[in-house]
Amino acid sequence: MRYLVLSLFVPLSACTASRGYFAETEIEQVTVGMSVFEVRVKGNLAEATRINPQYAPRLGPLRAQAAQAMAEVSGCRVTGVLGDQALMIGVLNCPAFGG
Repeated sequence: MRYLVLSLFVPLSACTASRGYFAETEIEQVTVGMSVFEVRVKGNLAEATRINPQYAPRLGPLRAQAAQAMAEVSGCRVTGVLGDQALMIGVLNCPAFGG
């Protein structure tokens, strides 16, 4: 029984863990409107993970909010955002990266 309970918590602990390209990058939490994002920046890309519950969020407004959060953390202009309502990747236009 103990192992069953522990096995249920392991997948949940990985929900906001860094992964892939953004592994081991610093996380900044940003609130834009009614959305809360964890933003990670590496090179000319930024990742915004929405961490608060919202009922049926629309991607259009969330995309704009995620772009604003990425710009706030990176200090760069966001030229494009792709993803879904939970996880979005933004392309940054920064002078430091030749943009």
